[in-house]
Amino acid sequence: MGRVINTNNPGKVRNQLMRTSAELLRHLSQKSDLDDDAKDMAAQLMFCLRDIDDGIEASALSWEKRDYWVKAEQLRQRWVWAGNGSARLESVIRQQAWETLPVVMADLFVHFAEIKITKFTRDASEWKGAYQQFLDELKD
Repeated sequence: MGRVINTNNPGKVRNQLMRTSAELLRHLSQKSDLDDDAKDMAAQLMFCLRDIDDGIEASALSWEKRDYWVKAEQLRQRWVWAGNGSARLESVIRQQAWETLPVVMADLFVHFAEIKITKFTRDASEWKGAYQQFLDELKD
């Protein structure tokens, strides 16, 4: 029997989530008013940042298993913004403080400056229902 190779390594998944997040930020910045679509986008952005943070922690733990403590801690420090951004977005959504969303978005934009978006590759199905999913998560 041959080896099983996982092609969805944490770095690849993180890059996909970063691209999705960058597109969501761009879409959100083009919105003139807060509608259901914008709420879905904000919730999906929160989920993406949460997944990025979880992936960083998984990568750091694998470095620690190999006794690369410093490298693991540097990785965590370099990506601490993802967990913080997710928590800030969750707070905005949970408290319905939508007027603070542009401030949170502005703080996040600097982390996506290197991602050039010439064409949107994610469609609305990517974020549809994310706001309701978050509300359902709160009920559990």
